[in-house]
Formats: sequence, structure tokens, C-alpha cells
Amino acid sequence: EEADILSARADHSRLGQEERQALLGQVERLKAKLGGIGPVSLGSVEEYDALKQRQEFLHTQQQDLIKAREDLRHSITQINRTARQQFRETFAKIQQEFAHYFTQLFSGGEANLLLMDEDDVLESGIDIIARPPGKRSQSISLLSGGERALTAIALLFALFKVRPSPFCILDEIDAPLDEANIDRFTKVFEEFLSLSQFILVTHNKKTITKADSLYGVTMEQAGISKIVSVKFTKHKRSPSAQTAPSPSPEPTGAVAA
Repeated sequence: EEADILSARADHSRLGQEERQALLGQVERLKAKLGGIGPVSLGSVEEYDALKQRQEFLHTQQQDLIKAREDLRHSITQINRTARQQFRETFAKIQQEFAHYFTQLFSGGEANLLLMDEDDVLESGIDIIARPPGKRSQSISLLSGGERALTAIALLFALFKVRPSPFCILDEIDAPLDEANIDRFTKVFEEFLSLSQFILVTHNKKTITKADSLYGVTMEQAGISKIVSVKFTKHKRSPSAQTAPSPSPEPTGAVAA
């Protein structure tokens, strides 16, 4: 070792001034790097193990989130596929029923429902095309007020026929209709009385005749309103002419208010 030191000193003594300055500068840079490292931490190993465990835990959580995202996307794809299929089937049925009730309510003509975007049925709009008797096919927005109301009633009946509910509330649905259209409306309306309970808000006498119960508001005294109800029952006459008619069970068809 002493020989090595002596040899290094001899080599150092043979260095030029520029080489000696360069080596001294390198030594200073290395000392600065060592000083930047700071003091040696005795707990570095434990800190590394804790950080490694934390990194593994976060990696596991990340993989779980990625898998959950893929499962969610797969579920959404299946739901959309099923929804598209059911929508197309239901839409085809509504198209058929709409054309049927439109013809009944208008005593002729034809109507149809069209998807505005066949490629994306779940986001597509629906266009209503109607042709009353004696007119050309046109959008519902170009029809008269009464024709639009009757077309909307046909669509409402079509929806209710395909997807019935236990009860239905109709508020002044017959208000825009004239006498002839009221007759056709009540005739079609009778088909649904055996399916569901209907509550109608109306002022039309012909519509009221289809109800089983009536509810109205009267004012016997000024400023005091009173609810009046009337229930109708059907009677059956026995074979004997002298026997009084007996009431039958009360129907549950329509209630007019």
C-alpha cells in the first residue's frame, strides 16, 4: 500500500497544472454530490418496504377499477342491445295499433310512425306522418287543431293498448273535438273500459254518458263550493213484468269529473 501511495504521489508530481486543476474540479463536484445526498438514514430499508407495499396495494386497486370499468361497459352494451331489441318490437306494435285507431277515429285515412335515425333507435326522434281522408300525407304539425288532437288520441290509445296500466287520467282530451269526432272518440274509448279504470275531466255531454260515476263542483251558496257525486248502476228486468228491476254489481269503467 505504501508503494501505491508513493507511486500515486510520483504520478501526481508529474501532472501538469491544467490536469491538476481539472482533477481538483472533479473532486469538488464529487464532494458536492455526496453532500447533496445528505446523512445516511438508518430507516431507509423500512421506508422502502412500506412504500413498496403501498405501491402494490394501489396497483391492485387500479386493476380492480379497470376490471370494474370493463364489466360496466360490457353490461351497458348488453343493456343497450336488449333495449334496442325491445324498443323495435314495441315500436312495431305501436305502429300497427296507431294506424288502426287512426283509421277508426278518422273513418279512413292512414298514419304511420317513422324513426328519424334507424341506426341509433335509442336516441332517435320519431316523426308522425298522418293522412286524413281526402288529404295528402303530411307531418302532424301541418294538420289542423282538431286533426292534431284526434291524431294524438289515436297515438295515446295505441300506447295504452300495447302497454296498458291499471288506471288512466285524461284531462279535457275531447275539448278540441267537434260533435262528429266526439262520437268516434267515445266509440273507440268504449273498447278500453274493460281493461282499465279511467278518470276523465270533461265538459262534453256525450263523453259524460260513458261514465259510471260523475263528480262535479256546484255552488249552492255564493263563495262556497260543494262536491257532488253521482253513481250509475245498470238494472236487469226479470221475466215477470210486475217485478221491480234489481241493481247489478257496479261497473268500474270510467269516472267523469
